[in-house]
Amino acid sequence: MGYNREARLLAATLVVFRRKESPIATAPEDGARVNDQIRVREVRLVGPDGNQLGIKPTPEALQIARAMDMDLVEVAPMAKPPVAKIMDYGKFKFDQAQRVREQKRKASASQLKEMKYRPKISQGDFDTKTRQVAKFLAEGHKVKVTIMFRGREVFHPELGQEILTRVVEAVKGVAHVEVMPKLDGRNMVMVLAPDRRPAPARA
Repeated sequence: MGYNREARLLAATLVVFRRKESPIATAPEDGARVNDQIRVREVRLVGPDGNQLGIKPTPEALQIARAMDMDLVEVAPMAKPPVAKIMDYGKFKFDQAQRVREQKRKASASQLKEMKYRPKISQGDFDTKTRQVAKFLAEGHKVKVTIMFRGREVFHPELGQEILTRVVEAVKGVAHVEVMPKLDGRNMVMVLAPDRRPAPARA
C-alpha cells in the first residue's frame, strides 16, 4: 500500500513539472481554494495591492492575510509554486455577481424591434411608424424595417427602396444602416442600429 501511494505521488509530481508555468493571475477562478483549503507547502504571495511579497510558506502567508483581516486565495494553482493573493474574497464574489447581473441586464435591454411598412403607405401612417422607429433607436434597440409587398407590387422593388430611403433620412443623426436593404421573399428588409458614434464638434 505504501509503495502504491508513493508511486501515485511521484506520477502526480511528474505531471505538475511537465505543465507550462502559468502567469500570475489577478483574480481567482470560480471554485478557487481559500484560506485553510490551500494545501500546498508554499505559495508565491501577492498583496491586496498587487505587489509581490515573495515565496512564503503557506501557514505564514495565511497568517499575513489574517493579520490584515482578509483572505488568502489561490489564484494560479498551476504555477510553480502556486500563486496566492490576499483579498477580501467575500467582497470579490459580491462584486463579481454584480458585474454578471449588470452584463445580463444590458444584454436583455438591447433587442431587435420590427416595424412594417407598405409601399403605398399614407404620409400620416409613415410619420407615426417612423416616430416609433426613432423611439426604439433612442432606447438603444436595433430596428428591422420591413416593406411588405402584395400582388404585383413585388415587381416594383423601387417603391420599397423609396420608403426605406425616407426612413433613413428621418432618423439621420441618431441611427445608421447596419444591414443594407435586401429582398426576402415578398418583403424587403433593412436593419437600423443606434448611432453611438460621437457627434462632430460644433464650430
